[in-house]
Amino acid sequence: MKSIFLAGAIIAIALPASASQIFVTPTGATTSGGAVNAQATFTASAGSLSISLVDLFANPTDVAQLLSDLDFTVSLTGTTTLTSSGSLITVNADGTTTAGATGSTGWTFSSLGGNNYTLCDICGGGAGPANLIIGPGPYTNANGSIAGNAAHNPFINQTATFTLTNSSITAATTVSNVVFSFGTVSGINVTGVPQQGDVPGGVPEPATAALGGIGLVLTAVGVRARRRAQK
Repeated sequence: MKSIFLAGAIIAIALPASASQIFVTPTGATTSGGAVNAQATFTASAGSLSISLVDLFANPTDVAQLLSDLDFTVSLTGTTTLTSSGSLITVNADGTTTAGATGSTGWTFSSLGGNNYTLCDICGGGAGPANLIIGPGPYTNANGSIAGNAAHNPFINQTATFTLTNSSITAATTVSNVVFSFGTVSGINVTGVPQQGDVPGGVPEPATAALGGIGLVLTAVGVRARRRAQK
């Protein structure tokens, strides 16, 4: 009876609610402004794709090191709507900062043709050249393209989140061909790579990981029961 109960519990949690894929800039990646370091996490669930876009490069020197665009390939049909959020920050001429409001990033979502899409700050309709994503401070290295630059300030402080809502998205939806873009001029691109150790097709949510552990326990219980019955 205990085995039957455990089996029922396992069935109840067998299907994951969502799955994630993580892409990063390759080690040693650079742009015309210097080194860059960024990460994009895509989490698919029924009806939505959540994207966390993070600039990890601390104390940047030039605006060409700041995130302005994310291209990727995903299969979508029908209408897609975008919501986004980020906290603004202004880098003053002396390198100090002033925190701003948290709200929409001002970035746009559009098709590049086929199953290729872009989240973009400097495209038509975007907030650019302001609202690029800047890495963590202090900003002691910041040149005039960052510190006190009225056209480029404010920036999004380290992380921006985006949610694509589309009825064709499921927990099995996957993303590929991820490209990070930097700076206020289009074409400063770095191709992303899957994070080392990432599971192709998505990282299972904790419920799925728990399923594996419970399955091992159940197997052990069954083996012990058979051994006792044979005595």
